[in-house]
Amino acid sequence: MNLFEQTYRDKKILITGNTGFKGSWLTAWLINTGAKVYGLSDNIPTVPSHFKAAKLENKIQHYYGDIRNLENVKAIIHEIQPDFLFHLAAQALVSLSYKSPAMTLETNVLGTINILEALRLGDFSCNAIMITSDKCYDNVEWTWGYRETDRIGGKDPYSASKGAAELAIKTYAASYFSKKDSPVKVTVARAGNVIGGGDWALDRIVPDCVKAWARHETVEVRNPNATRPWQHVLEPLSGYLVLGSNLAENPKLNGEPFNFGPSANQNRTVKELIEEMRRHWRQVQWLDISSAEKHFHEAGLLKLCCDKALHSLHWEPTLNFEETVKMTANWYRSFYENECSDIFNCTRKQIEDYEKIAKSRNLSWTI
Repeated sequence: MNLFEQTYRDKKILITGNTGFKGSWLTAWLINTGAKVYGLSDNIPTVPSHFKAAKLENKIQHYYGDIRNLENVKAIIHEIQPDFLFHLAAQALVSLSYKSPAMTLETNVLGTINILEALRLGDFSCNAIMITSDKCYDNVEWTWGYRETDRIGGKDPYSASKGAAELAIKTYAASYFSKKDSPVKVTVARAGNVIGGGDWALDRIVPDCVKAWARHETVEVRNPNATRPWQHVLEPLSGYLVLGSNLAENPKLNGEPFNFGPSANQNRTVKELIEEMRRHWRQVQWLDISSAEKHFHEAGLLKLCCDKALHSLHWEPTLNFEETVKMTANWYRSFYENECSDIFNCTRKQIEDYEKIAKSRNLSWTI
């Protein structure tokens, strides 16, 4: 029995945003630990959907609701009284934040406040892991990784919403949950540039590629030279689960933020990502359209320093760049070429394969 099974088996776990990309993978992983999983989201965000394809709604107790509605959020959380809460619900697209800045700020800031307020007004113990983003940092595109003590904020509506959400979390942690006998403890997890099977969000490079290639079409790439620290979706999720386990045992982590990113040598360009995917996919075609038209502003360089997670939580990433891309491409190929008729088992197998790789590398949470 590994750390996750010891921590989460038979516990009530509420995941907000559980129908999204990261939320659906976290749901599958926690089901695999033997946890009692609950979900809260307002819709199924994409078609296709990993949540739907894996038939996760049949395996958990799911609530539909808008996190911008405090009374609804409060009623659901107080009914469940979760032992752990992973808050992933958000407006997660930079492109959409430019089109709908007010909705983005309302969802990501007020929605986060409503989760915290529901916990404040409750009468039960809960360990809350609040997921924000690496884009909460005021990105000046320097070459070293951002640390948890660096300045937050951003130039675009999405970054601003994540920075503001961080301020709200810090306020609640210090003002309401800081006493030794507080039944609620909160912590913050930051990650970004996640790839993996089951992501079909708009304006994201891997979904754009696989959707086009599955139709034997050419994908248009707006920024092939942009550099990102690519990581598989299971990497930050393992960090979130490690953080939750540690928070339950160590109240001193209340209010503390943690970065979860890949190894420093995994910063690669979009072009390099596409070329690596070519090794695992037939008929790859892409077109550089960076000079064809103007696009919304995107940071050219952003990476995280994860030393705090290593030293405080003994967490470190598992996969290298090639393994990350291979696992991602294999999942999508299984989906589009009908190599796997049971998507949940396909997902669960990748989780178990990931755990085996981590164990073979003697990572602490597998012991």
